[in-house]
Amino acid sequence: MGGPKALVELEGEPLVRRGIALLAGAGCDPVVVVVGAAASEVVPLCEGAQVVLAPDWHLGMGASLRAGLTALARTPSTACVVALVDQPLVTGEAVERLVASSAAGAVAAVATYDGRQRNPVLLDRSVWPGVATAAVGDAGARAWLRDHPHLVVEVDCSDVGSPDDVDTPEDLHALMDTHLRREGS
Repeated sequence: MGGPKALVELEGEPLVRRGIALLAGAGCDPVVVVVGAAASEVVPLCEGAQVVLAPDWHLGMGASLRAGLTALARTPSTACVVALVDQPLVTGEAVERLVASSAAGAVAAVATYDGRQRNPVLLDRSVWPGVATAAVGDAGARAWLRDHPHLVVEVDCSDVGSPDDVDTPEDLHALMDTHLRREGS
C-alpha cells in the first residue's frame, strides 16, 4: 500500500478511524487499537479508543492480537470482537450479530460470508489465553479457531457487508468500484 494500512483513506477517512467507528457504533467498549508500524502517525487518529503498542508487530498479526488481548485482560470486558483495519466493508450489523451470539452463550463466534469464515471474530474472555498462545506469525486467531471447532459458532453476515480486504492500491480501487455499484443498485 506504500504505507501503513491504518492510514489509507477510503471516502476521505483513514481506515483506522473507520474501524474505531465500526466497533464503537456497534456498542463495543472499550475499543482497543493495536499499533505497530508508524505508531506516531496512527495514534493521533485514534480518538475515542485505547491505543496499545505491539512492540513485536513486525512478527505478524499474531503479535498484534496478543498485545490487544493482554490490554483487554486488564479491563472488565467479558468478550472482545477482533476486527481488521483492512476490511473496511465489514458493517456494524455484522459486529452486532457476533455480540448477540455472545449474549446467547457463544464462546467464540466467527462471521461467515457465503459459507466462508472471515472476520470479525468474537472471543469470550475464557479463551483469550489459549488464543494468545496460538497467535503466531500472521495466523491471528485462525489456528485456535481451527483447533476448537466445537466452541465456534458461525454467524452468517453475507447480507450485511463484505469481508473483502485491501492489500494493494488496486484492491482499494476495486473495492470502491464494487461498493459504489452496490450503493447505486
